[in-house]
Amino acid sequence: MAALDEASRLGCGYAEVRLHVNTYTGYSLRSGVTEPTVLVDSRGVGIRVICGGSLGFGATNVLSRQSVVEAVNMAVKMAKASGDGGEKYVLSAEESVSDNWSVSEAKSLYELPSETVVSLLRDVDSASSREVKGFSFPVRLLRIDCSTEQKLYMNSEGSKISSVVPRVSFHSVFVGLRDGERVTVSVPPGYSGLGGSGGFELIEKLRLEEYVASRLTEIATTLSSTTAPPRGERVDVILGPNVASLTSHESVGHPFEADRVLGREAAQAGESYLKPGEYNIRLGGAEAYVSDDPTIPNSMGFYLYDDEGVKARRRRLLQAGYVSELLHNRATATKFAGRSNASARAVRYSVEPLIRMANTYIEPGDWSFEELLKDTRRGVYIKSFMEWNIDDKRLNQRYVGLEAFLIENGELKASVNRPILEISTPKYWSSIDARAKDMEFYSGMCGKGDPMQGAPVYFGSPHIRLRDVVLG
Repeated sequence: MAALDEASRLGCGYAEVRLHVNTYTGYSLRSGVTEPTVLVDSRGVGIRVICGGSLGFGATNVLSRQSVVEAVNMAVKMAKASGDGGEKYVLSAEESVSDNWSVSEAKSLYELPSETVVSLLRDVDSASSREVKGFSFPVRLLRIDCSTEQKLYMNSEGSKISSVVPRVSFHSVFVGLRDGERVTVSVPPGYSGLGGSGGFELIEKLRLEEYVASRLTEIATTLSSTTAPPRGERVDVILGPNVASLTSHESVGHPFEADRVLGREAAQAGESYLKPGEYNIRLGGAEAYVSDDPTIPNSMGFYLYDDEGVKARRRRLLQAGYVSELLHNRATATKFAGRSNASARAVRYSVEPLIRMANTYIEPGDWSFEELLKDTRRGVYIKSFMEWNIDDKRLNQRYVGLEAFLIENGELKASVNRPILEISTPKYWSSIDARAKDMEFYSGMCGKGDPMQGAPVYFGSPHIRLRDVVLG
C-alpha cells in the first residue's frame, strides 16, 4: 500500500504496483556431459503511474518502504517530464478485481531433486546417441527449464490479485554427420519446445527417451532424400502442426498486437500490415480461423488475469478470413475497442507490461489427417520445418521443410528434399481450404520490447491444407 499511498499523495490520477518474483533453474547436458546448473532469482517491485495524463514507470529490487517510495517518486518525475501537452494516456474502464489463483503441481518444481532431472536427461542422451540411417549425432544439447513466477498486483482502483505459475519445458538440438555432410536439427523441429504450466509431471508424461529417439530416426530418414519437390507447378500442400502453428504466431499474432499496429514496435521488432481502424477487413478465406487464449489449462502462456488486472479470455483474431479482434491493453483499448482483452504482460519486475500473445493457434476443423490425404490428388506434405523468416511488416513469409513427402492420388510417397513455401500473408490465409480435427501445441519464448522481454507462449495448429500454391 505504501506505493499507492505515495502516488495518491503526489497527485497521480492512477497508480499500480506489481510485486514480481521469478525463480529459474536450468539443467543441461551437452554430448553426455552435465553442464553447470543455471540458477536465477529475480524479485522486485514495478510501479506505473499516470500524472497529468502522462505515464511514468519506476522499479526497485530493494523491498523496503523507503525504496518503494523512491521508486514511486521516480515514476512520477518520469511522467511529469514526458508531459508536453500532447495526447493524454488514458486507460479503459475495467472492473476492479480481488482474487488469488495458482497453477497446481503434482510434482513440485521447488522440491524437485536435481538428480531426477539430470538422470532423465542422461537417459534421453543415451537413447539419441546411436547412429541412425548413416547419421551419427556427436553433438547433442538437451535442456530442461524449470521456473516459478509469483505476482502480487494492486492498483488505485481497488484491484488486488495474487498468482503463482510454475512452468517446465524441454528443448534439444543435435548436430548430425554423415559422409562429411553436417546438419543441425532440433527435437521438436523448428527449435520449439515441449512443456507447459504445472509441475514436473508434465515432462514425465512426454516419455522423452522414446519420443526423442523416435523423432531423430524419422528426421534422419527424410534427410537422406535427394528427391526434389515439385517446382514451377501449382500443387496442394498439407502443413503439419509443427509448421502451421508458427504461421499463426508470426503472421497473425504479432501483426495483431495493437501497440505494433500503432507503430510503437517499429524500431524494435517491426511493424504490422494492419493499420488503425482496419477491423472486419478480409485477410484470408472462409477456413482461416486464428485465436489466442491465455486460459488453456496447463499451457505455457496460461494466466487468469493480465498485468493490468483485467480478467483473461479467448481472443478470436481471425474469423472466416476476416480481422475480428486485435490484442489490447487498457490504453490501446481506448483507441480501438473500448475494453481491454487482457493482453498486457511483463516478464519481470523491472519492465513495463507490453501487449503480448499467450497461446496463439489455428483453430481445428472437422477433417481427419487421413481424409486430407485421400482428398489430395497431387501435392506435398510438409510435416516439419528447419528454417523460416518473415519481413518486418509480417507480409511475406518463407518456410523450408525438414520432413516432407510427395502426395500422389491420396497417398504419401517418397520423401522430398527441402521444399520451400514462400508466400505472402494474404495468399497464405486465402489458400487454406481445410483444417483437421487434431491439435498440437509447442512451447516457446516470444521476444518483444526494449529491454527485451521473452514471454512464455504456446503456438498450435491442426494439420491444414493449402490449395494451388507453388513451391520453391
